[in-house]
Amino acid sequence: METTQFPLIISVDDHTVEPPGVWQDRLPRRYREAGPRIVRAPLKEMTFLGGRFKPVMGDPGGTDGPVGDWWVYEDLRRPLTRLDTAVGYARDEVRLEVITYEQMRAGSYDVPARLADMDANHVQSAVCFPTFPRFCGQTFTEAADKELALLCVRAYNDWMVEEWCGPQAHGRLIPLTLIPLWDAGLAAQEVRRNAARGVRAVAFSEIPPHLGLPSVHTDDWDPFLAACAETGTVVAMHIGSSSRMPSTSADAPPAVGSTITFANCCFSMVDWLMSGKFERFPGLKVMYAEGQIGWIPYILERADVVWEENRGWGGVADKVRRPPSELFAEHVYGCFFDDAFGLRNLDSIGVGNVLYETDYPHSDSTWPKSREVGEAQMGHLPADVVRRIVRGNAVELLGLTGDGLWGGA
Repeated sequence: METTQFPLIISVDDHTVEPPGVWQDRLPRRYREAGPRIVRAPLKEMTFLGGRFKPVMGDPGGTDGPVGDWWVYEDLRRPLTRLDTAVGYARDEVRLEVITYEQMRAGSYDVPARLADMDANHVQSAVCFPTFPRFCGQTFTEAADKELALLCVRAYNDWMVEEWCGPQAHGRLIPLTLIPLWDAGLAAQEVRRNAARGVRAVAFSEIPPHLGLPSVHTDDWDPFLAACAETGTVVAMHIGSSSRMPSTSADAPPAVGSTITFANCCFSMVDWLMSGKFERFPGLKVMYAEGQIGWIPYILERADVVWEENRGWGGVADKVRRPPSELFAEHVYGCFFDDAFGLRNLDSIGVGNVLYETDYPHSDSTWPKSREVGEAQMGHLPADVVRRIVRGNAVELLGLTGDGLWGGA
């Protein structure tokens, strides 16, 4: 690089582990027994094969197995696991196991501790995806009581804006909110409610039909997409936000899925490029968290060829009137934390379409060496390009202050 000073990082994909009181402190009293709450209990069994995570909780106070903290909500039993918060542990010590809050790094759920860990990692600001609600609020979408589920979505968003990203964060934590995915009209209302208090990013599913929801090729999502376009709210899609991690067979080990995590992003991006939504909603922006970027050049090349040669019978001639690569350049952002190949092919992606992330506190996180990883992989790039990737593009996309902070409403 042309400078010895690596820019302060704005990470567009970190995670929060919600403190125990997020819902119990905010739900109406009549809903608290059914709403999300923490129970300490043993693990009876747990598997993670073929992209499917299946834990079974033992009786609280029992001795069936190792003890962990579990989220209990309606019929759901979901434990905190080491994969939720692996930073601070050697790679070989990170296993699929249940843990308690005391066994995780405090920065996972505590704002002052998070800011300290960001300082240690050369990170100025960060966008944080949820843990218990899952990456786009699938937990509440699957719930039986939709009145309670809507209250849970709103309670999470209030906690995200007012506490996690509140005054003690000093503008360094950037809010990412949820929507009630089961109702696009309610989703639009929630986007506008949060946009009025300065939120510029909302979580969404990479492949909604995997959740039993309409695809982006329908008109069902138009109220939500219109609200996002009108308010400048970015549609943020994290790998796994379709509740299916890519895999090849029911008995494939997690390493298979971990290698091809980008696949859902790839499929999703082609959906969006061929949907006509970017031409219907010119202000719409989408981003792919943790999808990496090395795969993007070929997909754009292939999409352009298909659009040029096959659009007559391909079902897109009447709604996609420009080459997909042009639509990508104006509407889509790829996010990476470790992708030397993608950075070597940056010209085929676009400097303005790439964002940096650290994935704290997950097992893939580059913490506390995100700066060193960035310096090693971006060393061939001019300083102004590095600055755009590491922070400049995020400032522009998320409406941050010139100093890279969230300013609120």
